[in-house]
Amino acid sequence: MSHGSSPAAWTAVLLALVGIAIGGIGLIPEPNWIVFTVGCVLAVLAAPVGKIMAVAGLGVKDH
Repeated sequence: MSHGSSPAAWTAVLLALVGIAIGGIGLIPEPNWIVFTVGCVLAVLAAPVGKIMAVAGLGVKDH
């Protein structure tokens, strides 16, 4: 049984984490809304990127 360990899943999770980290850094010490927005966009794009990669054959293989 697989737990979603695939290149698509790893890429989506890492992209979401990087986006959250960038967004958080953009709020310290004074809010930099451009950096915050870039982080939010990266975090939101993680799901479609993971889905596109899975459809392209990099997701979990069904046996």
